[in-house]
Amino acid sequence: MYKIIEVIKNIWDSEMRWPVLILVMMGIFLGYGLRSCSNGDSGNKHENMVHNAQIEFWTCSMHPQIRQPNPGQCPICGMDLIPVSDETGEEGSGRQLKLTPTAMRLASIQVSPVEHKYIAAEIRMVGKIDYDETRIKYISAYVPGRIDRLYVNYTGTEVRKNDHLVELYSPELISAQEELIQAQKTYKLLSGNEGTDLRKSALSTLQAVRDKLRLWGLTDRQIKNIEEKGIVSDQLTIYSPMAGIVIHRNATEGMYVTTGTKIYTIADLSKVWVKLDAYESDLQWIRYGQEVEFETEAIPGEIFTGKIAFIDPVLNPQTRTVKVRVNVDNPEGKLKPEMFVKTVVKSKLSVSGRVMDPHLTGKWISPMHPEIIKDHPGKCDVCGMALVRAEELGYVSVDKLERDAPLVIPATAPLITGRRAVVYVAQKDQEGVFEGKEIILGPRAGNYYVVEGGLSEGEWVVTNGNFKLDSDLQIKAKPSMMSSQGSPQFAAHQHGDELHHDRNSQSQTENIIDEIPQSIKSSIEKLLLTYFEIQQGLSQDNPSNAQKSASSFNKLLSEVDMSQLNDEVHHLWMELQKELESSSDQIANSTDIEQQRRFFETLSSATYDIVKNFGTTGQQPVYKYFCPMAFDYKGAYWIQNKEGVENPYFGKVMFHCGNLEETLVSGN
Repeated sequence: MYKIIEVIKNIWDSEMRWPVLILVMMGIFLGYGLRSCSNGDSGNKHENMVHNAQIEFWTCSMHPQIRQPNPGQCPICGMDLIPVSDETGEEGSGRQLKLTPTAMRLASIQVSPVEHKYIAAEIRMVGKIDYDETRIKYISAYVPGRIDRLYVNYTGTEVRKNDHLVELYSPELISAQEELIQAQKTYKLLSGNEGTDLRKSALSTLQAVRDKLRLWGLTDRQIKNIEEKGIVSDQLTIYSPMAGIVIHRNATEGMYVTTGTKIYTIADLSKVWVKLDAYESDLQWIRYGQEVEFETEAIPGEIFTGKIAFIDPVLNPQTRTVKVRVNVDNPEGKLKPEMFVKTVVKSKLSVSGRVMDPHLTGKWISPMHPEIIKDHPGKCDVCGMALVRAEELGYVSVDKLERDAPLVIPATAPLITGRRAVVYVAQKDQEGVFEGKEIILGPRAGNYYVVEGGLSEGEWVVTNGNFKLDSDLQIKAKPSMMSSQGSPQFAAHQHGDELHHDRNSQSQTENIIDEIPQSIKSSIEKLLLTYFEIQQGLSQDNPSNAQKSASSFNKLLSEVDMSQLNDEVHHLWMELQKELESSSDQIANSTDIEQQRRFFETLSSATYDIVKNFGTTGQQPVYKYFCPMAFDYKGAYWIQNKEGVENPYFGKVMFHCGNLEETLVSGN
């Protein structure tokens, strides 16, 4: 205002004051005239608006839960509120919504068909490398005696086949050599008595002594040298029967040994085993003979492959996992026992629950050596066992290969809330009309869900913009399909998200929390502190901090001792631990903040369930927040230990977008 007055004063003091004054006066009269002419139209237009539609409330297009009696701005995102009238429009039933072509473009509506196809799932497991038990040999003493020399005197030494290992002094061996020399001399003295019983007896005695020396560890060359030279050696040299690494040295020089005493343990590392832990929920995807890809922390970026050779028939009651063994070739020796590995099993699932692998369909496999695959029945080239059909091991047969594909939809199509899954279906004969349907979901495999009920092949479901459609229903004062009142109840099916609903029932939660020892709640409190560090890193647009905190989270998670819990509660923890491990590991291994935010959604869901079902020490508050705009308006939850929105899904771009949904722990 001060600057305006100063400008007017400068104009008045100048020589242009009269021309400027005249122009200002003309503008005032012109504006008054235009206003007078438009007042009638404006008033009539406003009256028509009031007449045509009575405004019931004002809401936010991004946050339809906001309803106010007067216009203003959204208290969450600051956008101008829009009016909602009682005009019914042309949407038809309460579950239908009609959009104009322009509205569809603005909402970025995309649809995909419901179809039968084989879908691939990636099952991630962790484990470590171990020795191939079939390639471990013991070097032991065949005769009693004294070890005079150890050529290999420390573990870790690599030896080749027929390398000398030990020199052993044995009185019994000296006597046996004397017997060999005498038997050889006797046989030669009877050389003129061909075919006589006496010569045959001498030859039999000579062969018996030779066989005894072979059984005591002498090679054919050593035996031949003794016969040719006729000299007794007081030292027996023991040679390695195989190539490998000495993993144990069980004797020292000067030590007296008896028959069977272990001197060395040698392991052949040209082939190794990878031992993995598979969760119960993943067993449906795992089959004998499947190819497994894995990488190690020691050699990042290099992918190794192997085949599943054994699936433990017994579940471990403590960890609720099943051991899976993978046979791996290791010709260059890069893989070393005790290395940690991260593996991926890619499976294709049919509607009957069988795994589909075109390379194994109609084939015959060795039940002991999965690398032996043939087109016809026969025996294993390694162990001689009879081959079995791939169908007997859980694979889809040839006749079902084409007709056994499951009915699937893209993973972005369903809106999942608790036990319910909802999709919006494009109506065939009505352009721009979409109807909400509640469906039954099966397992998720990669970017698809198996549909077990509620849809049929040929329908088209909304895969992008479905959350906007649901929001538009709420804006128009229609019931949301994501609430139980939005559609009639459909028979629910057990899937991943249903677990979150079941384990969050109030009575069950209270009973479980009462059983949790204080030591475990203290461990959960430490996990929460690290989770909040990840949330802070993402809300502050700092992927490096989120990455470091996720690594710490994973380490703390592995240190939680759940042995004090009973089977039912322990099973619940293992379900959640799987989600926590996978999502935190993905965040720790990613530098892309958008990827980190996607995995953080899963981490938040599982962490919320941990707090809800297992409780905390109550030392710090825990609040649950929700952002409806996250992930293309599908919305996402997270938890904080402070009041006031600090959005991890948008960071500084929309730092305060979100609202408080629940106070989990009020804090001390």
